[in-house]
Amino acid sequence: MVPSFLSLSFSSLGLRASGLILVLGFLKLIRLLLRRQMLAKAMDNFPGPPTHWLFGHALEIQETGSLDKVVSWAHQFPYAHPLWFGQFIGFLNIYEPDYAQAVYSRGDPKAPDVYDFFLQWIGRGLLVLEGPKWLQHRKLLTPGFHYDVLKPYVAVFTESTRIMLDKWEEKAREGKSFDIFCDVGHMALNTLMKCTFGRGDTGLGHSRDSSYYLAVSDLTLLMQQRLVSFQYHNDFIYWLTPHGRRFLRACQVAHDHTDQVIRERKAALQDEKVQKKIQNRRHLDFLDILLGAWDEDDIKLSDADLRAEVDTFMFEGHDTTTSGISWFLYCMALYPEHQHRCREEVREILGDQDSFQWDDLGKMTYLTMCIKESFRLYPPVPQVYRQLSKPVTFVDGRSLPAGSLISMHIYALHRNSAVWPDPEVFDPLRFSTENASKRHPFAFMPFSAGPRNCIGQQFAMSEMKVVTAMCLLRFEFSLDPSRLPIKMPQLVLCSKNGFHLHLKPLGPGSGK
Repeated sequence: MVPSFLSLSFSSLGLRASGLILVLGFLKLIRLLLRRQMLAKAMDNFPGPPTHWLFGHALEIQETGSLDKVVSWAHQFPYAHPLWFGQFIGFLNIYEPDYAQAVYSRGDPKAPDVYDFFLQWIGRGLLVLEGPKWLQHRKLLTPGFHYDVLKPYVAVFTESTRIMLDKWEEKAREGKSFDIFCDVGHMALNTLMKCTFGRGDTGLGHSRDSSYYLAVSDLTLLMQQRLVSFQYHNDFIYWLTPHGRRFLRACQVAHDHTDQVIRERKAALQDEKVQKKIQNRRHLDFLDILLGAWDEDDIKLSDADLRAEVDTFMFEGHDTTTSGISWFLYCMALYPEHQHRCREEVREILGDQDSFQWDDLGKMTYLTMCIKESFRLYPPVPQVYRQLSKPVTFVDGRSLPAGSLISMHIYALHRNSAVWPDPEVFDPLRFSTENASKRHPFAFMPFSAGPRNCIGQQFAMSEMKVVTAMCLLRFEFSLDPSRLPIKMPQLVLCSKNGFHLHLKPLGPGSGK
């Protein structure tokens, strides 16, 4: 039996713990209410669509067709309107170039209400850093995306794409449409593993690499599911759920892989012969560049910083490219006249060569315009978020105080009829040199804009050109009218039902 004085002690402890939890919960609620009051007051001058008493605009945002609903709101409320996720997180949703310039020409940090969800996986890398440390990392990483570094990657892009196209050759023989999305995703992640870790020809051959690939795929999906599920937004609750525990397990696999590769590479670099061999390789991988990066004060990245930047590069690099390539090929299937013109341009550039060279990419004028027009209609990242570090005054005189949250709705910006005449029409000539020069510099933002724009955009565009050019040389793409893609905004712009296309092999002389 438990002595009575111990029972009283346990009872007293339980009461005190319950009291403490109630007090902390009450203080948290007060904090949330005060913050809501601040955000609501900040947006007083911006009318917007009606909100649900509990969910705000969240239910409408989660519906199929929500992207076009935001476009309709943009017609109703020029420049911007409030956007509430529940009752406590409110953003000013903007979709007009002058408004975009007012915020994105500055270096305001990413909104922690959204991007803190990423920390458990990618740590504090370039995506979420702010202030002097962000600037230090940006300077250290910028040389890694110089065109001299990117040139040899063309061979890596080519190799990974050929593997995917050979697989499609087999599938196309059945004469049925099939979903290209997973194959594109596998190719993009395989490419990134080669460019990041220098896996050479092995790709995903090692079981360790295969586990890492599955973990990154899993983490991306779990992150998307968490963002749209309010019951998962609280960390304490989330880590107790099966969904949260699965996320933590996948994080551990990803971190163990990255840490081990970093340890092995650092150990190898102690050997002068290995060091010389790496320096003489046809290309340095991303990890080589990070390990060799020193700032002007002779400070290099710590192991935690190395892992964060590698994980950030892997996260940002494969999903956005997968989305961009998939939507581009859908556009080519939807508009065969543009597909034909791109293919003819690519054939002319390739000539008698077996594969593309770096200099060929700059000659792909019409293909590049088509890629940009597909980015306009289907931006891989449809929405990004910032928190104002100082007040901002917009072109129409309205303003927001420091601490306010901003949602840059890139999808709605790219379909703003005040900026883009006939915005639903696929017209690559919008991106001719002459037409582009007349347009507002913040009218087209597929890679964000300003000082915090995407550092890897040149890498992404180079990969897009190589992959799409090779796809068009090998196959003719056409739609499956019964399975058209249904837009679904997540971390990137996906399709709810995949990308089912018919592929017709073009045979010998098509660029294989």
